[in-house]
Amino acid sequence: MASILVIEDTPDIRYSVCRALRKRSHTVAEAGSGAEARARLAESRFDLVITDLHLPDADGVELIGAARASSGACGILVMTAYGSVESAVSAMKAGADDYLQKPLSLEELGLIVDRLLEHTRARRRQQISERTSGSGPERPIGESASWKAVLSMAERYAGLPIVNRHEDFSTTRGGALPIVLLTGETGTGKGALASYMHSCACGADGKEPFVHVNCSSLPGTLVESELFGHEKGSFTDAKSAREGLVEMADGGTLFLDEIGDMTPEAQSKLLVFLDSGRVRRVGGERDRTVRCRVIAATNRDLLASIDRPFRSDLYYRISALTLELPPLRARGGDAVLIAREMMARFRSEYRMPPCTLSAEAEAALAGYPWPGNVRELINVIQRAAMLADSETVGVDDLGLPRAGGGSSPGDTAGCGGLAFDFEHGPHTAKDVERELIVQALRHTGGNVARAARLIGMQRSSIRHRIEKYGLTPDANGVMP
Repeated sequence: MASILVIEDTPDIRYSVCRALRKRSHTVAEAGSGAEARARLAESRFDLVITDLHLPDADGVELIGAARASSGACGILVMTAYGSVESAVSAMKAGADDYLQKPLSLEELGLIVDRLLEHTRARRRQQISERTSGSGPERPIGESASWKAVLSMAERYAGLPIVNRHEDFSTTRGGALPIVLLTGETGTGKGALASYMHSCACGADGKEPFVHVNCSSLPGTLVESELFGHEKGSFTDAKSAREGLVEMADGGTLFLDEIGDMTPEAQSKLLVFLDSGRVRRVGGERDRTVRCRVIAATNRDLLASIDRPFRSDLYYRISALTLELPPLRARGGDAVLIAREMMARFRSEYRMPPCTLSAEAEAALAGYPWPGNVRELINVIQRAAMLADSETVGVDDLGLPRAGGGSSPGDTAGCGGLAFDFEHGPHTAKDVERELIVQALRHTGGNVARAARLIGMQRSSIRHRIEKYGLTPDANGVMP
């Protein structure tokens, strides 16, 4: 189902076209004049615009430009009774995707609409890919009870409905924008789970957009423009209108990764959007309706943050449905299952013969605490898949630190083994994680970036843990 605007000043033709499109299960808005069309375009985002080229109060070519500015990658189909080559050329130069001469064949109209909608979806997927850090949907791997419980709740949350994009929001407030907050340590798979929830809700065919926004990577001075769009001339470099990432998620899913890193100004506008279902572009004068699922994710306690304050009213708005992802060390045998799957996948991608993990390697994977969680595991397996020179991957090929003495023979750049005296008290996974980071920093002379690479962790993740454990890196490694 798509959202389509039909602009036609002849009532009978407009009625016939709209009726034919509604029979094909599309949501159709109508405009009988240029003024009405501009108002519709200013308020809503459409997948396809079908317009007459000649209207009493507007030039169809002008409306093509307005549609492009309003709905970005939407398809545009021009209808006209003046089937001259000149009018067709002018329409195509102005940005129309196709041209249909009156009197219309409704059967031909249906075929063209289907084709243009496919092109529109492809264009939007490309736009989203270019502007976000997202990737295609992928079912998270795991058979542990804790992970199955997470997947079960995720599937239930994914079933929450989104109201029709052109319904009156005021009559559906509270259920219009389903919001889920994913929490858990860095690397636990929040992005993969969000993508899985989207595919559960919208199908895996990619027809509805999944917009992955990494809030920590948005440029500080342009964060509002990136999220909510801008109008031409709204600031120095705004040479043309541009829709924001929120608008691009219309009809699908907006995934706000690391939402705790969002600027206070953007938090304020996001709260307005979540409460009203409407956004206003930077420099704009009209609000625009957007309907989408919203999934937010964070690896920290939002309300406890001091250096990066988070609005309490926004927190309570997004945290009604919260799903905490367990760390990999609490997921039983899932580390081995993930390792087997990723080993097969990487070897296939690299066009290398299949290889298996030895029993000792699987035991090492199962016993390692995985401070970087699934992301760290995937990095370890990717390295082993590239470097393995036999049909079996052994413990030394993994390059994991060994508890109880000496570094792995296969890890000459390692940070040594981790040794604990269990007779003098229990040692938790946090103890192991802290000691791993301490040894990595000592090995690298306090170089945080090198330490992060050494243990397969992102720099932002290791910085968070350094702060968490009260460590101070220096030239000698670390000052506890």
